[in-house]
Amino acid sequence: MATEIKVPTLGESVAEATVAKWMKSIGDSVALDEPLVELETDKVTLEVNAPIAGTLSGITADEGAEVEVGALLGTLEEGAVKPSLTPVVVSERISETPAGTENTSLSPAVRKLIEDNSLDASIISGTGKDSRLVKGDVLAYLDGEGVSASIPTATPSAPAAAVYPTRPIGPREEKVKMTRLRQMVASRLKEAQNTAAILTTFNEVDMTHVMAMRSKYKETFEKKHGVKIGFMSIFVKACVVALREFPGVNAEINGDEIIYKNYYDIGVAVGSPMGLVVPVLRDAEVSSFADIEGQISDFGSRARGGKLTLEEMQGGSFTVTNGGIFGSLLSTPIINPPQSGILGMHKIQKRPIVMPDGSIEARPMMYLALSYDHRIVDGREAVQFLVRVKDCIEDPQRIMLDA
Repeated sequence: MATEIKVPTLGESVAEATVAKWMKSIGDSVALDEPLVELETDKVTLEVNAPIAGTLSGITADEGAEVEVGALLGTLEEGAVKPSLTPVVVSERISETPAGTENTSLSPAVRKLIEDNSLDASIISGTGKDSRLVKGDVLAYLDGEGVSASIPTATPSAPAAAVYPTRPIGPREEKVKMTRLRQMVASRLKEAQNTAAILTTFNEVDMTHVMAMRSKYKETFEKKHGVKIGFMSIFVKACVVALREFPGVNAEINGDEIIYKNYYDIGVAVGSPMGLVVPVLRDAEVSSFADIEGQISDFGSRARGGKLTLEEMQGGSFTVTNGGIFGSLLSTPIINPPQSGILGMHKIQKRPIVMPDGSIEARPMMYLALSYDHRIVDGREAVQFLVRVKDCIEDPQRIMLDA
């Protein structure tokens, strides 16, 4: 008896995924809980494991197909099954389309769009594996043809519904479909620009004292806690101090109301091969420096392996991003909606600074940027917030004493 492999629940507000990679082929033996197929959502990449031990007997959704929660991915036969010379393919994988189109491999979502709009799939260019059609291809075709037929409303969890201008590629060009995560990043950044009144204020901070503190205690800290003391935990703690004093930067707009948050869940922007992700440090106000450093290190390693969970990237009241690790001297970060603020850290660079006594010294300086939603945060608050962060970094004892 065949056991169905289905798309699991993907998380809050996530309804669709893309089949990124099959790790097994038809006829392969599979152990219980062994990874079978990798799905990519607009937030994370996750693996679907085998519900039983047996043999992969059918694949319903090819690589590149878009599938919904509960959709059939393939089938397993319990026990060892001798693979046939001709791979067995589940019949639902082949669909006849309108307008006399020949058999084409279509996902349920693509097939529904084709049928609802009475399209001929054979005249639409596919960008999926082996030139198969994906949902974005059909939507782009509809947009280009100006079809006024009803199209399912896109939700924030389905960035593939965003239609981008297309053109034929040249002989020395290569076309690669955007990942769902990259589409979501693009969609959310554009959403932030379209809905929020984003302004950025800048300051610079002298890193002398915090670097001296870090150098003095780094060996003891690492020996005791098993993690290195970095700048990120210090900046996170400095932001918590400032957010307490300027709660609007930690708030969000909800309709015609403002939601003030009496907690400090700080998002930390992390680069990964799939794109930018922002896992959240929960309750940063009660976390120790060691806890924060440990979480950030864990986030980074799992982000590179695509192992972050949806829950870890949801929520967040404020975000910190460090472009300095890539060499950025100055930038204007975009807020992560519905948040109202994001702090940008940058490269530490020695610059000549005029000291209070009039002398000039070469000091390790960092530019800071605070991007904020001017609808909820006034310029005065934003400037004072950034000055508060600067004061805490230049005199780290303030963080400990909240002074």
